[in-house]
Amino acid sequence: QVQLVESGGGLVQAGGSLRLSCAASGRTFSSYGVGWFRQGPGKEREFVAAISRIWYGGRTSYADSVKGRFTISRDNAKNTAYLQMNSLKPEDTAVYYCAADPAGIATIGEAHQPGTYDYWGQGTQVTVSS
Repeated sequence: QVQLVESGGGLVQAGGSLRLSCAASGRTFSSYGVGWFRQGPGKEREFVAAISRIWYGGRTSYADSVKGRFTISRDNAKNTAYLQMNSLKPEDTAVYYCAADPAGIATIGEAHQPGTYDYWGQGTQVTVSS
């Protein structure tokens, strides 16, 4: 089992940047696939980005709405995944959650589905002002 703790959220002006972190417990983090999702006010939870386990090539996937602005990465030595968010827009305002898939995200196409992930963090609030 793994526990996930997100950090790095906050209030930022439009056009600004934030880096979210997802710290994981346990010694098998490198074998997990990691995804980031978000849920804005009155909206459904939506996929943001994902990265597979390194053994699967560390493949990444992004939602169209964040391509070119967000970058997902991982540092297995630190048991941490990151979401670098640049050129933030007010519509990026949401609670951001990281999630872990023990199967490592074998098929990157599955990364968009919340059901792929067994473990979830509590979320961190990101607010982008206009």
